[in-house]
Amino acid sequence: MAVGRVKDPDKEKVEEKVEEKKPKKAKVKPKTKELRVVVRLVNTDLDGEKKVLYAIRKIKGISYSMAKAVCNAAGVNPDEKLGSLDDSVLVKLNSVIKEPAKYGIPVWILNRRKDRESGVDMHMSGVDMKVSEKFDIKAMIDKKSYKGVRHMLGLPVRGQRTKSSFRKGKTVGVVRKKMRVVAAKAKEKK
Repeated sequence: MAVGRVKDPDKEKVEEKVEEKKPKKAKVKPKTKELRVVVRLVNTDLDGEKKVLYAIRKIKGISYSMAKAVCNAAGVNPDEKLGSLDDSVLVKLNSVIKEPAKYGIPVWILNRRKDRESGVDMHMSGVDMKVSEKFDIKAMIDKKSYKGVRHMLGLPVRGQRTKSSFRKGKTVGVVRKKMRVVAAKAKEKK
């Protein structure tokens, strides 16, 4: 004998009434912010379609760890698109990049610690970094330190070998055998 379920007609009516009482949700389009294609921070044009974390790394002097610290200090989601941020948030990002010590970014992330002239820990970015780098090299050349002389001569500064590397466009003193033969023939013709 097969046992089957008997449908209760009262129960079906109750379920239909519950379904009728639920209001239908109106489809609301989410507000889309205008996405700026180019965003200007610290005198640098940045791609607004990239995430904040990767976009601000295009500024000279900002590494991956510095970019993460800037996002945390400014209270910005690093995965958000840079072009979708408000002007007030961009101003805050700009100020955090220019003066990171004020916003609690640790000293060990900064790229110019104990500056030679002022003795202050600071972070250089953008054009300021390029200019300070040129002045540092010029100071080494003026002092005639070992590094300054190497910079002046256009040779490697940090102890790299020159026998096989850095030979483009310069004669270092090693001449190949074939070249010696060609040079000797050229002297005989003169």
